[in-house]
Amino acid sequence: MDARVITVVGIGADGWDGLPETSRAALREADVLFGSSRQLTLVPDCGAERVAWPSPLLPELPGLIRRHEGRAIVVLASGDPMFYGIGSTLAGLVGAERLRVLPHPSSVSLACARLGWPLERVDVHSLVGRPAETLNVSIAPGRRLLVLGAGRDAPAVVARLLVGRGFAPSRMTVLCDLGAESESARCGVAGEWDEPADSALNIVAVECLPGADAAPLPRVAGLSDDLFEHDGQITKSEIRAITLSRLGPLPGELLWDVGAGAGSVAIEWARTHPSCAAIAIERDAERAARIGRNARALGVPGVRVVEGSAPDALDGLPAPDAVFVGGGLTVPGLLERCLDALKPGGRLVANAVTLESEVRVAEARRVHGGDLVRVGVERAAPLGGFTGWRPAMPVTLWTTWKDHP
Repeated sequence: MDARVITVVGIGADGWDGLPETSRAALREADVLFGSSRQLTLVPDCGAERVAWPSPLLPELPGLIRRHEGRAIVVLASGDPMFYGIGSTLAGLVGAERLRVLPHPSSVSLACARLGWPLERVDVHSLVGRPAETLNVSIAPGRRLLVLGAGRDAPAVVARLLVGRGFAPSRMTVLCDLGAESESARCGVAGEWDEPADSALNIVAVECLPGADAAPLPRVAGLSDDLFEHDGQITKSEIRAITLSRLGPLPGELLWDVGAGAGSVAIEWARTHPSCAAIAIERDAERAARIGRNARALGVPGVRVVEGSAPDALDGLPAPDAVFVGGGLTVPGLLERCLDALKPGGRLVANAVTLESEVRVAEARRVHGGDLVRVGVERAAPLGGFTGWRPAMPVTLWTTWKDHP
């Protein structure tokens, strides 16, 4: 059948009245109209067959598109279809060349217009199908957040997170049904918020203000060890900062953290950019569960935890751009398996503490190249009635690059 262009029409809470003539014309010409039950009620009957999205949508979407190939398909989307919308999903499914997107102002644009906030200075998060803990990475003094709600309880969810981080004084404005006659706005303080939103279609605007117990989290590598739940198996703060600098995370890249312990390297990698992903591989079940808790607390709940022993646990994982080996260096074949899995130009960093693991990385350097750096850290500590230096165990870092000239 003819693979026709699919038109995606952005629509606001004001429905048909808020649509430009180009979008109205597309709806009049449709043979089949897709959208949520709510969206379909926003436009008059123009003769098209109406299909409400099934739940769950994503598994059914390819089949729906195939069944209506050859017809003029129009898809309704909330606001800007390419901003947390169905437009992005369809572009990945059928290709951008088959899409005609007619955007409407997004709820984020409308919220900034109501609040007088510069959009480029706002951090945007969505609770729609995403863990609320993603907000933790953006909560910082003076920051402004816009949170797309998923139900009427969204303001309470946001308020609890703010209070838990010591930002109870933060100002909140809950905007509902933006653009509709029923539009409303309610203001309050996170520490005192206890009411649901007026509508399930809401966006929560936050001006982050720290309380006396707030502990803001910097985005640079080397967070305090105390911020991680751990049993001692953790790459210490100073060593972690050096390790991350050698791993060199870039936007959109994937890290394997092998022998992850507390997951500190994977978590700090993921915190460098929203598009950075990490997989933490840990054989101990209790530590694996702990990694998940640390990732949520530090704002990167998307860090994937694989429970199992490397190298077998690496089977089937997507190819990484970088690999950190923090444990299991003496396991036969582990380093070679990680190097083989790396994408061209990828980086591998292995940290050795014991004599046996140092021998292993020295041999690996002889075979594969790269460089070795030995790092020692000393901390001031009580010494009788005075203060002296107490050295930590030195760490040897081996860094190599795949296909490095």
